[in-house]
Amino acid sequence: MKAIFLKKYGESRDAFEIRDAEMPVAGKGEVLIKVHSSGLNFADVMARRGIYHDAPPLPAVLGYDVAGTIEEIGEGVQGLKKGEMVTAMTRFGGYAEYVSTMAAGVHSIPKGWDSAKATTLTTQACTAVVCAEEALNLYPGDKVLIQAAAGGVGRVLIQLAKHKGCIVFATASTGKQEYLKEMGVDYPIDYLKEDFSVRIPEILGKEKLDVVFDNLGGKRYKQALNLLGPGGKIVSYGAADQNKGSKTSKWGTIKVGLGFGFHSPIKLVGQSKAMIGVNMLRIADHKPHILKNALQRVIELCDAGIIDPRLDKVFPAEQIADAHDYLESRKSKGKVVINWDK
Repeated sequence: MKAIFLKKYGESRDAFEIRDAEMPVAGKGEVLIKVHSSGLNFADVMARRGIYHDAPPLPAVLGYDVAGTIEEIGEGVQGLKKGEMVTAMTRFGGYAEYVSTMAAGVHSIPKGWDSAKATTLTTQACTAVVCAEEALNLYPGDKVLIQAAAGGVGRVLIQLAKHKGCIVFATASTGKQEYLKEMGVDYPIDYLKEDFSVRIPEILGKEKLDVVFDNLGGKRYKQALNLLGPGGKIVSYGAADQNKGSKTSKWGTIKVGLGFGFHSPIKLVGQSKAMIGVNMLRIADHKPHILKNALQRVIELCDAGIIDPRLDKVFPAEQIADAHDYLESRKSKGKVVINWDK
């Protein structure tokens, strides 16, 4: 089979190589999938830059989600069958023609969905559901900030928050504010032109935010935390600010880490605030039932018309560098995918 290997860290043009690879097999509790579409996630960009600590050592095959056909069923797997079209989360290895992955992260594709769009249901939509329904509860009237909201996770977070009757503040780069408005965002903010930590207090006056969903990290996490009122919660599911600039340095990573600030639990208790972290790899490793429930919930929400994950752009697998560049440029509005089918 063919697989896309990350052979070196750095710019996408030099980082990837398509090679022959050994065919995986379905182990206990796993299924083997013939991949039609492989999804890209921003964590892949960070891995390519050498700043994603969970990534496997080089040479490595990246990829967190795929859609395709089940080729083989492993021991102990129930509820799935050979030949079924599925969408699946993978613990890396998704940039390949075949991948074996845990059955808890596999679900049949909804009727009428193609493989490319089906990749939107897994990593990004499941992350949003875990953040908004597992990590906390949203209530009508809650004032919610969603950072980098035009991406795949942000879109679903917006839809979940609006369904609950929340007032949504959302940040995105220049040119995406109309897109945010179309999704029902009450206060879209261009983070390249406005400082959200100034703009939001101007809008709210003496009031404070109730919930923040943050995937930026660094000083912006600290700024968002300061906007929370008593009983507020901030959910962190990434640190995209580590990837600023054309080249990555250890100092840049340290700078982002320091930007988070140092926080005493005494202050959190005094204000009844909560700082919550969501890492889907840790959930898959230690709480697979939560992963399974999240994927099932995503399908239910889609069937009910509550969420509609967006497929943005599809590239041939041979254009993996172009796909990475597009995702890293922050021009995308939803899921970026590579297809293996000719």
